[in-house]
Amino acid sequence: MNYWLVKSEPEAYSWSQFLKDGKAAWTGVRNFQARNNLRAMKKGDAVFFYHSVSDKQVVGLAKVAKEFYPDATAEEGDWSCVDLAPEKTFAQPVTLEVIKTDAVLKEMPLVRQSRLSVTPLTLAQADRLLKLASAKP
Repeated sequence: MNYWLVKSEPEAYSWSQFLKDGKAAWTGVRNFQARNNLRAMKKGDAVFFYHSVSDKQVVGLAKVAKEFYPDATAEEGDWSCVDLAPEKTFAQPVTLEVIKTDAVLKEMPLVRQSRLSVTPLTLAQADRLLKLASAKP
C-alpha cells in the first residue's frame, strides 16, 4: 500500500461534503507532478485529506476507490483523476503548525512543496499522522 495526501480548500470542497457524497472524482488537478502522483495511486491506497488555506489541517482518511482515468473537466491536455472514498474522520485534526514542528512530519512534501495538491507520504509519516489524529493504523 502507498500513502498520499490531497489538499482541498474547505470552501471549495470540504471533508464534510466528501462524507455526504460518499465518494468523489478527484478532478481539476493541473500540475504535472500532482498529475503523476494521481497516476501512481493504486486502488486501496490510503489518502490523507488536508484542508488548505483557511483550516490548514489534516482532517480525515480516505482510500483510492478507482485508479486514474481521464479527467472529464479538462478542456485540453492529458489530465487524470482518481475516485476517492472517505474512510475515517480524525478525532483530532493534525494542524500544519504541528506538522512543521514534528520530527517525522516536517519533511513532508506539504511543508517543502506547499503548492503541490497531491503528494506522496512515507509509511513513517502516515503512521505518525494516524497517531497524532488518535486514529488506529
